[in-house]
Amino acid sequence: MVNYAYLRVSTDQQDVDNQRYGILEYANRNSITNLQFVEDTVSRKVKWRERRIGDLLLKTMQPGDTAVFAEISRMAGGTLQVLEMLEHASNHQMHIHVVKQNMKFDDSMNSRIMAIVFGMAAEIEREFISLRTKEALAKRKADGVTLGRPKGKAETVKLDAHREEIMRYLKKDISKRAIAKLLDCSKSTLYNWLEREGLNKKKPKTAKATGTPS
Repeated sequence: MVNYAYLRVSTDQQDVDNQRYGILEYANRNSITNLQFVEDTVSRKVKWRERRIGDLLLKTMQPGDTAVFAEISRMAGGTLQVLEMLEHASNHQMHIHVVKQNMKFDDSMNSRIMAIVFGMAAEIEREFISLRTKEALAKRKADGVTLGRPKGKAETVKLDAHREEIMRYLKKDISKRAIAKLLDCSKSTLYNWLEREGLNKKKPKTAKATGTPS
C-alpha cells in the first residue's frame, strides 16, 4: 500500500506551505507514513481527469492505496467532480482522507452521504466568496476607486530580487531561454525585465575578416 498527499500549488507560497504542514500533521496523528507528495499547478477549474490528480487516481493508485487532501475544495472545482473522484476511489478500494474536515472516505454509505454534504458546502462557499468579491468591487467602483493595475511601470517587480543572479548568467553567455528556466519564469517575463533594465540589447555581430590574396 502506498500513501500519497496531493497539493494544489498556487502562486501563494504560504498557502502551499500551510497545505503541506496540515497534511503532515494529520498523517502523523493517523499513522499515515512515507507520504509521496504530488503537486499540481493546474487550476481546479480544469476537469479532475485532465489534471495530475486524474493521473494519480486513474493510473497510479492501486487498491488499498491512500490519498490525502488538505480540504474538499482542493480536490476539484465542483460537487459533481468531487463525487466522481470519491466514487472512483470507493469502487477501486482506495482510501481518501481530507484533513480540514478530518474525514476518511471509503465505500460505506455514511462516507457517500458525507461526501455529498461537504462537496456541496465547498461549492456554496465558493459562490459566496465570488458574490462578496463582486459586491466589493462594485462598491469600490461606485466610490470612484480606479480598479485594476495602476498605469505606468511598477517600481519593483518579481525579478528585481534576482538581479545579481541574472547578471551572473548573462556574463556567462547563458541563453535567455535557459535563464528563464533557471528562474522558473516565462520568457516574456524575463524579456520584459531585461527591457526595463536596458539589458535587452543584442550583441553586435563580429565582422568577418576579409582580405585580398597575396
